[in-house]
Amino acid sequence: MHTQLTPQREKYFLLTLAGIQFSHILDFMIMMPLGPILMAEFGIGTHEFGLLVASYSFSAAASGLFAATFVDRFERKRLLIVMFALFGLATLACGLAPGYVTLLVARGLAGAFGGVLGAMVQTMVGDVIPFARRARASGTIATAFSFSTVAGVPFSLWLANHLQWRAPFVFIAALTLLFIFVGVRHLPELRHHLSQEKRAHPFSAMFEVLRDPNHLRALLFGSLIIFSGFTVIPYITVYAVYNVGISQHDIPFVYLAGGAATLVTARLIGRWADAEGKMEVYRKIALAAMIPILVVTHIGAAPLWAWLVCTTFFFILVSGRFIPAMAVITSAAQPKLRGTFMSLNSTSQSLAMGLATTLGGFIITQDSDGMIAGYANVGYVAVAANLLAIWFVSRIVMHDQHANLPDVAPK
Repeated sequence: MHTQLTPQREKYFLLTLAGIQFSHILDFMIMMPLGPILMAEFGIGTHEFGLLVASYSFSAAASGLFAATFVDRFERKRLLIVMFALFGLATLACGLAPGYVTLLVARGLAGAFGGVLGAMVQTMVGDVIPFARRARASGTIATAFSFSTVAGVPFSLWLANHLQWRAPFVFIAALTLLFIFVGVRHLPELRHHLSQEKRAHPFSAMFEVLRDPNHLRALLFGSLIIFSGFTVIPYITVYAVYNVGISQHDIPFVYLAGGAATLVTARLIGRWADAEGKMEVYRKIALAAMIPILVVTHIGAAPLWAWLVCTTFFFILVSGRFIPAMAVITSAAQPKLRGTFMSLNSTSQSLAMGLATTLGGFIITQDSDGMIAGYANVGYVAVAANLLAIWFVSRIVMHDQHANLPDVAPK
């Protein structure tokens, strides 16, 4: 059962969710290009910086597991707004942190609330948007990633370079306040998942999700996709500067070009997946994604234009996999348990992200000349996980793939 929205309200609904998604994705993404600035500011090494990045993911994993015990007990809109407000406060605390330890704690808190937000956004898409249009809706939400890369990250780096490293976090906190007001106005109340029947204990919904083999397959599928990306992604900037020979001042161009490209391709991929089939389109994009993964992790010294070509295709294909994949994963959940399932999905993906980042850090080393060694091996690990995910997707059953065939897309 889906909440019926007019075409106009559905558009506002998706754009509002994309704005919320933009805020917490930017909060996560900005840490990686800020690496050199933070390492100089706090006098820390690569391992300590890696902990700053991974702390967000591990905290998001823990909070997602906790959220699975209560997320389906509350009205969706109210819970999303409360979590988003707490996220904004945690992000502001990052900007006000006086030292490394306090920043580490604040990053953990931001991850705790950010992890729940990602699950809530996808849950609400699954609750409101019929299956026939769900990949297209996921494509709209995915433009949040594109806007983060094309506008959010370059602007945040500009703020950090011209003001201070704290400025991007204050900016994100201000964005959060703005989208809270927008969310209160444009998000519908969603109560149809609430059951009059009381559950025996807080973990009953979680156990019910985990007893379903299809749910477990979908959770593992999502984790494999994340793992294959985040063995590579956190170290692209470091590898670009030390091995490819890209200036630190030119790094924003990587995000600008990649974000601009995905801004166009995300919606096209969503429409393609709805028309041709989510699983089929996922397989094609995932197979193609192996090429830029291997090129980015193996290329040596190169001019800026060549690096931008490589990284732009990396952004398009590696992030493009998520659009049909998220439609598959969301549809694998039993509707009454979708909130709990998506919270567990957020947990498993955050855990995969943290493990991938940590593993990548163990494989990669820096020699006495400052060159990064072992990045090619990271590429092989990413390709192996990607191939496993491609094999695994056909084993997932989508519960509501035939439930909304008569639905007509709004004009």
